[in-house]
Amino acid sequence: MSRACLLLVVAAVCLAGREAAAFNYADALDKAILFFEAQRSGKLPPGQRVAWRADSGLSDGSADGVDLAGGYYDAGDNVKFGLPMAFTVTMLSWSVIEFGDMMPARRSSFLGGIFGGGGVAQLDNARAARAVGRRLPAQGGDGDAGHPRPEDMDTPRSVYKVTPQSPGSDVAGETAAALAAASIVFRVSDPSYSAKLLDAAQLVFDFADKYRGSYSDSLSSVVCPFYCSHSYHDELLWAASWLHLASPEKKDVYLSYIGSNGHALGAEQDDFTFSWDDKRVATKGFLQSRADGLQLYKAHTDNYICSLVPGANGFQSQYTPGGLLFKEGDSNMQYVTSTAFLLLTYAKYLSSSAATVSCGSTAVSPSTLISLAKKQVDYILGANPAGMSYMVGFGARYPRHVHHRGASMPSVRDHPARIGCDEGFRYLHSPEPDRNLLAGAVVGGPDAGDAFADGRDNYAQAEPSTYTNAPLVGALAFFAGAHKIFTP
Repeated sequence: MSRACLLLVVAAVCLAGREAAAFNYADALDKAILFFEAQRSGKLPPGQRVAWRADSGLSDGSADGVDLAGGYYDAGDNVKFGLPMAFTVTMLSWSVIEFGDMMPARRSSFLGGIFGGGGVAQLDNARAARAVGRRLPAQGGDGDAGHPRPEDMDTPRSVYKVTPQSPGSDVAGETAAALAAASIVFRVSDPSYSAKLLDAAQLVFDFADKYRGSYSDSLSSVVCPFYCSHSYHDELLWAASWLHLASPEKKDVYLSYIGSNGHALGAEQDDFTFSWDDKRVATKGFLQSRADGLQLYKAHTDNYICSLVPGANGFQSQYTPGGLLFKEGDSNMQYVTSTAFLLLTYAKYLSSSAATVSCGSTAVSPSTLISLAKKQVDYILGANPAGMSYMVGFGARYPRHVHHRGASMPSVRDHPARIGCDEGFRYLHSPEPDRNLLAGAVVGGPDAGDAFADGRDNYAQAEPSTYTNAPLVGALAFFAGAHKIFTP
């Protein structure tokens, strides 16, 4: 983004910021990033700041003859689910691509802390796929395997794969998108690594496209009901979009793929949700703002934006009485953070092109989108009827009974003796507050009436996830950077 464009966008932020007291977005950003250190699997790196965690999952992949140690647990469990984790990597990369210049002091530590430190599961898995042939590890561990600390796991760490015979274009497509996006992040700082990531992204995309099918059909007994995929079409188009941006020498190849396959893959369908399971609206906004000849998708993107803006023609979203976007009761904050991120990226695009969103006869400006995104972020941080921050460790009042194995039990440093699978359930159901602070974790959040029950058994409201935090990193970087620029 040019300096002039940045100032236009930030000026809009300042106008929007008059509506409510600003939070310390830089502190919230630091905590949002720190959360990922608590989710690490494998050998912990030097400089690990979450001291109550220790090494775990060191033999992951050994039963299948590959080394899959490392990566991140997706939420409050001890499983490395491929589809949501790949989406997490894509969103973290997109956060750096769009708003990395607004957090320059944190960029190097962010890259080392998130993408290094044991490796991100999907990057390792994709390289492993190249080593073992035409198969891609899609999941490590079982979602129903008790309630132990990560460090105490002794249940089988099964590896579940997608293959030509048991395809998974959704998980493979998202993995390709993650690799392509990450290759852009490292293009300048580590060209060799970037090239390897891009090469792997192209290989995995070819695999996803050639052997079409959903991993929810191939691996239904283990991925469902945790992360069932509604379709693989959106992931193929999403991956092709990222490869178009990441592959200067082959950009026309992927643009041609999008043009030839877009209709069949749902590019012309209106959709109103962005999540680990559905990328259609994000893909269309991404494409029309970055790819020549695809401005036809602007109408679809505008319809999505209009659906979010109260009072606009086309408005159809639900908000709580306190102003929180509400999609559904199971981990609703994941939709809040992804929506806030999209609003900000689209506001950036509109500002750079001196454009607006057409909602019937009403023109919606970038500042309106920024204001709406800010309201959602501020609600998370404490500007809500309960006066509660839904980010653990931020502010004076936040959830104390997070649905998270490691946070709820004594750490291995305080309690070296093993805590068994069954014994772990005692901590799950305990009314005692968390033994360890899961700083930066954003929980599922309140219900449609702004009510929140702070209890570990209430996983729909009390469980955090990497894919909830990942888009929030970008949004917080935006607001932290805007505040810094306009603070004397």
